This record gives sequence, C-alpha cells and structure tokens, in this order.
Amino acid sequence: MTLLALGINHKTATIEVREQVAFTPAELAGALAELKSLPGVNEAAVLSTCNRTELYCVTDAQGERSVLDWLGRFHGLPPETLMQSAYHYLDGEAARHLMRVASGLDSMVLGEPQILGQLKEAYQLARDNAGLGGELERLFQHTFSVTKQVRSETGIGENPVSVAYAAVSLASHIFDDFGRARALLIGAGETVELVARHLREAGIRGLTVANRTRERAEVLANAFDAEAISLGEIPQALAQADIVISSTASPLPILGKGMVESALKKRRYRPMFMVDIAVPRDIESQVGELDDVFLYSVDDLQEVIEENRKQRAVAAAQAESLIEHGIQHWQRERRVRGAGDLIRRYREQGEALREEAERQALAQLARGEDPEKVLQRLSRQLTNKLLHGPTLRLREASGEERHDILQAADTLLIDPAASTQDSA
Repeated sequence: MTLLALGINHKTATIEVREQVAFTPAELAGALAELKSLPGVNEAAVLSTCNRTELYCVTDAQGERSVLDWLGRFHGLPPETLMQSAYHYLDGEAARHLMRVASGLDSMVLGEPQILGQLKEAYQLARDNAGLGGELERLFQHTFSVTKQVRSETGIGENPVSVAYAAVSLASHIFDDFGRARALLIGAGETVELVARHLREAGIRGLTVANRTRERAEVLANAFDAEAISLGEIPQALAQADIVISSTASPLPILGKGMVESALKKRRYRPMFMVDIAVPRDIESQVGELDDVFLYSVDDLQEVIEENRKQRAVAAAQAESLIEHGIQHWQRERRVRGAGDLIRRYREQGEALREEAERQALAQLARGEDPEKVLQRLSRQLTNKLLHGPTLRLREASGEERHDILQAADTLLIDPAASTQDSA
C-alpha cells in the first residue's frame, strides 16, 4: 500500500481555482465517504481551507490518478484543469508534506497556528466517518507530536502573525487615525475571532460582528465588547463601516456591488477598506471596481505576509530539522511494522513444527517408551525440522553466489553472543 497526499494550495492555484475545489462543511462527510469508496482507497482524510484542498489516502500503487479524477468529478472540473495546479507526494514525501503543513511551514503566513486546528478537525472528521485505518491514524498522531515539538522548541509561533494579522496590519497603514475607525466583521469562526483580537489590540473600539446565526455572533461579540447582528442587517451596518473583513463558509457572495454602492452613498463616499479572506469569496470581485473601495483578497496579502516570512526564517530552519528527525523516526517505525507479517508467518511455521513434534512425543510416551529417549528424540527432530529449510536455501544461495542472502542470513541466524560463549 502507498501513502498519498494530493491537492492544490495557494502556491499552485489561483483563488478562482481554489474556490472551485474547496469543500463546504456540509459536503465534507459525503465527500469523504465517496473518496473512501474508490477502488484501491483503503483510508482517507480531507483537508479543505481557504488556501488549500488536500486529500490524504492509503491507496494501491499508482492510485493518485484515480483520486485526482474523483476530485475533478466531485467539483465538476475536467482533470486537465486540476492537473495544471495539483501536486502529489508518496510515502515519506507525503508524510513530510503533512508535517510541514501542520507546522505552518507550507502556509501563506509562515508558522501560522490556525492550520493545525483545521488539520485536527479533518482528522476527527475522518475518524468519525471510518476514514482512518492504522496507517493514517499513526501518521496523524505522529504529526501532531512533531508539531507540538516544533511549536515548543522553535520561535515559529512567536509574534501574532497570520492572515488575520496581515489583514489588520494592512488596514492600519491605510487609516491615519486607526483607533477612530469602525470595523464590520462577517463570520464568527476562528479567523474572524483572531481578526477581532488583533483589531482590539491595534486600538479599534467600534466593532460589529455579523453572522448567519445571530447567537454565534453574540458569543464572539460579547468576548470583544462588540455589537452582534445577523447577515440580513449588513446593509444598514455597512454604511457605518470603515473596515470590512469577511471570512465565512458561504458558497455564494454575501456582499454585492449594489449593496456596497448604496452604503457608499450613505457614507457620502468616505473610503472603505475591505479584505475578503474567504474561499469561495464573500465579496463580489466587481466591488473592487468602485472608486472609494479598497478591496483585497487573500492573494493580495502576499506583500505583508512576505515580510513576516523573513522574520520567521531562522525558526523555520530549526523546524525543518525537527521535521526531518520526525520523518526518520516515522519511517523506521513503519519499516518495523512492515516486517510484522513476515514475523507472524515465521512464528506460525515454527509453532506448527513444534506442535507436530509434541504430538509425536506424547504418542510415544503413551505407548510406554522411555521418557528420556523420547525427550532426546524430540529435541533432535525439532532441531532438524527447524534447520532443514533454511539449510537447503543457504546451500542454494551459496551455489548461485547470492552473497546478499548469505550476508543477511549471517546477521539473522547467528547470535554473536552465543558464538562468543562457545569460543570461551
């Protein structure tokens, strides 16, 4: 079986492609069941965020094409479109990629911590829906252990650096008196919560949180002394918002050009700064055509993010070293487990020989034969039966000059400690 990691991310695909391949929360369980049911796919997990969609599978050899074809079919995309943006890794490289993703080394913002939580959610979903077997279960657990070590032993997680932080940092450079600006946050998930925290720390006092479920908006609003509204109340709140940052899981845009035009008119065309962190996008791209709107998508945050990346380069190098050590440990454990079937068969063979020798010895004792002679005969017969097969194959290997087999046999069959005792 082969460990496979296949997907697209912000490095390989535009936001237009990423939003077409993203799974909504409602789709994930069904998608996982479909993926797991593919011929040759024994285990599967699905990770879908604003910057990446990745599938982790245990498959038959060369199963990457069937998984890629399925991903295209699920989203109604031709395989050729995905092949231009998709990447895949196998076995050790797949494990290395997962560990780098979990540690934030493959993120748009180097070292950002949100991806670990998203990966744990993907793991739990796969576990709850029978997507995991022994291979992926062990890999995810080992990945979480390595990531914990990376976070505790390097500075990769120091300083509040994330897509949310990058958005707030960019906004602070646009407004002269940042503390007097009002912000409208759309969504109530982890990213919006992080945005709210950074805005408060930057001095923003006027915060409004809009969400499909007003109760969820109120929970987040109460934590930051903000106002909570429903999505239906956004048109009224928009006119008061200098900053709009949106991150929901909505499959359709929440803010359209007409709604923003109406808000601008009420604002007497005072500028609005908007950041759309969501994939698929929450704000129609046409909104960016309006003269008094500064609209940024996730991809537009690259300049701010690149500066943060430089600050974490040293910590990243340390993290890569820890991950490399983690990969070596995982690969060794995997190789050890790989010998399990051979060891089981070898022990079963030895047990069968022992049982047969024991049966014969007990029969001889039942006939009244001398116990001492029976015991001697048992030991000779058992030794001969255990050594007969390996001896024949060693003679054949020697005759065919299979020195590799002879060398391996010397390591496997000869106990150095016993040889030392004999010579003494």
